[in-house]
Amino acid sequence: MEITGLPTPMFCGVDWAEDHHDVALVDAGGTLLAKLRISDDAAGFAQLTTLLVEHGDHADTPIPVAIETSRGLLVACLRASGRPVFAINPLAVARYRDRHSVARKKSDAFDAAVLANILRTDMAAHRPLPADSELVQAISVLARAQQDAVWDRGQAHNRLRSQLREFYPAILEAFTQHKHGLCSREARAILAAASTPTMAARLTRRRLQALLKQAGRVRGIQAEADRIHEVFQRDYLHQLPQVEAALGRQATALLRQLNTACQNADDLEEATAQAFDDHPDAKVIRSFPGLGSLTGARVLAEIGDDRTRFANAGSLKAYAGSAPVTRASGKSCVVMSRKVKNQRLAAVGYVWAFVSLTRSPGARAHYDRRREAGDRHVAAQRNLFNRFMGMLFHCLQHGRLYDETKAFPNQPLADHSAIAA
Repeated sequence: MEITGLPTPMFCGVDWAEDHHDVALVDAGGTLLAKLRISDDAAGFAQLTTLLVEHGDHADTPIPVAIETSRGLLVACLRASGRPVFAINPLAVARYRDRHSVARKKSDAFDAAVLANILRTDMAAHRPLPADSELVQAISVLARAQQDAVWDRGQAHNRLRSQLREFYPAILEAFTQHKHGLCSREARAILAAASTPTMAARLTRRRLQALLKQAGRVRGIQAEADRIHEVFQRDYLHQLPQVEAALGRQATALLRQLNTACQNADDLEEATAQAFDDHPDAKVIRSFPGLGSLTGARVLAEIGDDRTRFANAGSLKAYAGSAPVTRASGKSCVVMSRKVKNQRLAAVGYVWAFVSLTRSPGARAHYDRRREAGDRHVAAQRNLFNRFMGMLFHCLQHGRLYDETKAFPNQPLADHSAIAA
């Protein structure tokens, strides 16, 4: 008996390209109802929305859309319109393509139909993009940009250091014990004033003091200037004069890149912290030991503020890569670390767990127990991070702050009072 009056499910697939997109609509039976090529602009998006509305798209029953990317203006506008958007991995699309053609044919229109059929047959196996707030999306942009800037700064530092080793060991020796090395303001100011070892040997103590003040140093200026002056006066091997001058010009160019990278990282860190402080989840996240404004912003940027995104704490742990993977076949059973994960969240998780060892007695005791049980340092850190992710999921779901006594109930009270003092 045929049931009438109920809307027929529709599914949309979009094959993304740089300047145009191919769109396909299929129904529940897999019949291709429409296909269209749209431009990557406002007029193209208007064509897409018109096509969806003509086939039953409504605010109460929006047509789900599958696309191979989670970024771009088209995806942003689709998410803003309230439609469920599924970002399908291109490797998964390639596997699904073989189900529809054994000849291995491929075209943009055909891929759009494959994407639509993925939602028709296996939509429950894929996760839609989260319905994050506008603020958390902005935090995500800033936090990821700041993390990229930090990585760029590290690369610029390594390039400069490698080049200085060829002709300028004095500057490396002068700042080898400094916390930030060549990235410190003092090192960059002195290197800008003396780009070769010959120029560095001519710097007077008074000039060095002026450079340290220019870099922002306020304490121990005279002692530091005397120390650096003594390092520069030591005997070193030298390149030929013209070669040394050429290497100095190269070092100056690399220094400008490092200065830019350092400035970008600092500016983005400030912007990220300000945006994070405005988010209502910031208070809960910062209550955890080992999380500050920057690391907390990175955590929030990756997990978002959509409370329905993760069904349970286990899903969040798997997303973060802290939950292990078990591979069992017959009598063989192997527990391994998770390789497929959010790499940015896993990176900040290691920092979070490491810092918490000095901020939380419970975290330290948990780490020590894992080490005594045979875990290596990284495995023990990952296990601690896994536990923190479960706590964070619970606290965010219920709007509660971190409580050390509940997080690690077996920890002696004396240790809690010691850490508070």
